[in-house]
Amino acid sequence: MAKKLIVTGSMGLIGSEVSEYFLQKGWEVHGIDNNQRAVFFGMQGDNSSNKDRLKVYGDAYQLHNSIDIRDRQAILDIIPAIKPDAIVHTAAQPSHDRAASIPFEDFDTNAVGTFNLLESLRRYDTSVPFVHLSTNKVYGDAPNFIKMKELETRYDYDDATYAEGISESFSIDQSKHSLFGASKVSADISVQEYGRYFNMPTACLRGGCLTGPNHAGVELHGFLSYLIKCNIEEREYTVFGYKGKQVRDNIHSYDVARFIEEFLKAPRVAEVYNIGGGKDNSVSILEAFDLIAKISGKPMKYKYLDENRIGDHICYYSDLRKMKAHYPNWDITKSLEDVFVDIYTRYMETAKA
Repeated sequence: MAKKLIVTGSMGLIGSEVSEYFLQKGWEVHGIDNNQRAVFFGMQGDNSSNKDRLKVYGDAYQLHNSIDIRDRQAILDIIPAIKPDAIVHTAAQPSHDRAASIPFEDFDTNAVGTFNLLESLRRYDTSVPFVHLSTNKVYGDAPNFIKMKELETRYDYDDATYAEGISESFSIDQSKHSLFGASKVSADISVQEYGRYFNMPTACLRGGCLTGPNHAGVELHGFLSYLIKCNIEEREYTVFGYKGKQVRDNIHSYDVARFIEEFLKAPRVAEVYNIGGGKDNSVSILEAFDLIAKISGKPMKYKYLDENRIGDHICYYSDLRKMKAHYPNWDITKSLEDVFVDIYTRYMETAKA
């Protein structure tokens, strides 16, 4: 019999990538997704088109779109009903800007929803691996207090301790997180605690910029996808502070799915990994403008607001050494340019369709 995987947020960027990846490996995938992204961001954030990609797998993919992870009883019922061999939890309210205007929805989705899943799984079977898509926002704005240097097109760390980026030992305490960051900290700590307290195989993947061609990028979430969309449509992009030199590391959703597979092959208890593109896949907004202009042949239209987003990182890229040490068969396979080209190509194909 095929192994069974539950993927929450299965119509989202990472959820759909993980679902398709494991469907291709012969797993039976049960998606839990009621398209709350369209509620959070309006129709521009609607990612239901990803459902069509997964339909081609027939009965191997089953979407439970009436289930909301905030509904405790529904979650307590569905996990023992499906009897999964693993759970990958990607569902979330993902925007730290949006969270301030919908604080209850944010906390109930990110913190309570995660807790519901953990407790339901504990009651069902404590040996089933649970992978949680956390975020680098659990570190709050603390990375901004690392000594920085300003270069021509970007900021970078000016402290040898962070030459490879931010490691998992970096403090998540006593910093400004945004309400989104706070709700994700709650979820992150809960995932770790269920692992340690109940000896459950759990992992928190603290993502940098997770991206790819199936991302329904909007201004409040999905930096790279939205930026490339603006370039193609010749729309004005707004840069919020830091001279456009703020830096993010970008990892293709395919490489995220590959790491999850490695973890499920050899799960560990209560682990935390900073998953991102690392230093090699880091890019500032100004550098991203130049790269997409080179690919598309269109100059980037933008305006600058001299006010950064609250709690926004000046520079952030992930130290990947722990991930590579624990899972030596895993590495980044998609370069920064690969990521840009994949997103650009998908938008152009969609526009022609």
